[in-house]
Amino acid sequence: MSTLLKNIIRFVLFIVVQVYILLQIPPLHHFIVPYIYFLFILWLPFNINRFSLLIISFLFGLTLDYFIGPAAKPGLHAAPCVLIAYLRPYLLSLLIPKDTAEQSYVEPSRKSMGWAPYFLYVGILSFAHHFYLVLIEWLQFGNFVYFLGKVAGTTAISLLMIFLVELLFPRSGRYRAHG
Repeated sequence: MSTLLKNIIRFVLFIVVQVYILLQIPPLHHFIVPYIYFLFILWLPFNINRFSLLIISFLFGLTLDYFIGPAAKPGLHAAPCVLIAYLRPYLLSLLIPKDTAEQSYVEPSRKSMGWAPYFLYVGILSFAHHFYLVLIEWLQFGNFVYFLGKVAGTTAISLLMIFLVELLFPRSGRYRAHG
């Protein structure tokens, strides 16, 4: 399957799972809201250029906002998607040497980066995404302890779900064709 087709399928699947399954789960103590849709952005190929990454992330977030409907503020999910798309190349360059995984593998995964760098990558971008999402949702800090609790709870449940997805549905870690 081509990389483009695979990413189109992922785009649709992440939107469908987020809107029709995960957002139907009632929040636990108003802290924990399960989000994994942004994993689509984290799984995009290493070689995607930054401008395309930002545009795709913006469109992905807007698509999610559209399907959530009037319950979400316009751009509520688009803004955090663009933020993590902006941070992603810098974080990847810090976590993996330029001459290793990016040259050999198509996309970030635990196989291409190794367990520790991959989960640090996912953890940092998950926290950044949730921090910004919760901040925009409130447009103020309000009760700072409650704010941090919501960010921590949402990040924790999302990371747990991402790790489960990684274990239950391992990606092949396809090598890049050299030629």
